[in-house]
Amino acid sequence: MMKKRIAVVASGRGSNFQAVIDAIRAGTVPAECAALITDNPKAYALERAQKAGIPCRIIDYATFPSREVYERALLLTMKEADVDLFVLAGYMRILSSSIVRAFPQKMINIHPALLPSFTGLHAQRQAVLYGVKVAGCTVHFVDESLDGGPIILQKCVPVLDSDDEDALAERILLHEHQCLPEAIRLFCEDRLVIEGRKVRIL
Repeated sequence: MMKKRIAVVASGRGSNFQAVIDAIRAGTVPAECAALITDNPKAYALERAQKAGIPCRIIDYATFPSREVYERALLLTMKEADVDLFVLAGYMRILSSSIVRAFPQKMINIHPALLPSFTGLHAQRQAVLYGVKVAGCTVHFVDESLDGGPIILQKCVPVLDSDDEDALAERILLHEHQCLPEAIRLFCEDRLVIEGRKVRIL
C-alpha cells in the first residue's frame, strides 16, 4: 500500500503532533508527514518538526492585516503541501468555510471533549464546571460547523471529584495521544467511510 502524505496544522506545544511522529516512526501509521503548518512562530511544535526532519511552514497570523489575508496565505500553503490529509492538532483558530470546502473529507481534528458536548475553547473547564461524570476526546472530520463534523473515534475518561481543568486535561491528553494516530492509521488504510453523520470503520 502506498503511504499517504499528511500535514499537521498546530499552534502550540505539539504533544499530539509528537504522538503522530512517534507512530509513523514506529511503523504503526502508514504515512509520511510532509509538513508542519503553524500560525505561531514560537510554537514548540516547530522544534519537534525540526528534530524529526519535517519541513515547516510558518504563516504568522500577527503579520497579516486581516483574517481574510491570513487565510488566503494559509490556503495557498495548504494547497502547495499537496497531501492526502490535514491533521489539526491543537490549531487554535477556526478555519473559514472556503478552506474547509477546499479539502472535503481530507481534514481531521482532535478535540478534548466527548462531542457534541463542550465545543470550542476550554472544553475541559466546561466539563468540570458542568459536573459531568465522564469526559474524553474526539477525533472527527472537519466540516463548516464548530467541532461538529462526523465523528471517527472517541475515548472516555472518568471525571474525579478532585479534578480541576488542568488535572482533567492531562488525563484526557494521554488518550488523545492514542486516539489521533489511530484515526490517521484508519484514514491511511482507506477504512473510513462517511455515511451522512456517521463514520463507518471498515
